[in-house]
Amino acid sequence: MSTRLPYALLSAACMAATLAAAPAWAAGSAAPQAYGHLHANPAGSYQVDPDHSGVQFTIGHAGVGRFTGVFKQVSGSYTFDPSNPKQDKADITIPVKSLDTFLPQRDTDLLAAPFFDAAAHPDIHFVSTRYAPQGKDRGTLYGTLTLRGVTEPAVFHVRLIGAGDVPYLPKPWGGYLSGFVATTTINRMDFGMTAFAAGLSHEVTVRVDIEGVKTTS
Repeated sequence: MSTRLPYALLSAACMAATLAAAPAWAAGSAAPQAYGHLHANPAGSYQVDPDHSGVQFTIGHAGVGRFTGVFKQVSGSYTFDPSNPKQDKADITIPVKSLDTFLPQRDTDLLAAPFFDAAAHPDIHFVSTRYAPQGKDRGTLYGTLTLRGVTEPAVFHVRLIGAGDVPYLPKPWGGYLSGFVATTTINRMDFGMTAFAAGLSHEVTVRVDIEGVKTTS
């Protein structure tokens, strides 16, 4: 008997066991389905899903390039009502220690007092004051941003990615969801982050990706 036959049978058995153990929501159909955004009504109040939300920032380095870092934790809530934008609001908190620039020594330096000073100011906090829609899926979100204990006005350009019921995802991720991307540019000097003024750009571009689970209609 060929030694390949028992090996082939064992491989087939392992594959069958793996497929049987896979969660139902991860099972694929015989033919791949097209990916598309959901376009249901996004109105409602939402709790931020921290597992599918994040913050990315990009800063100029040494006058010759740029590097990008992330904050891996985001929490908060938002309310969105296209028919009554005056009621729209957002309250977002970012723990500074969730910073990751993919270089441990740089993370240590940035968390220290000359930069984020995470020990004294552990959170970055944004609270909206008003939302001005610009078409169906875009708008401008005005508010205040608190960083290093300094609060300054901030303006985010917001785009709705999609909204709708996603029943195949398990809790706490599934349900009626909506997602947005918001971008802005801040001047770090405004928040007292003046270290390495000649070596790092003063302007920092920020991108916030938010996915939320609806809590009320």
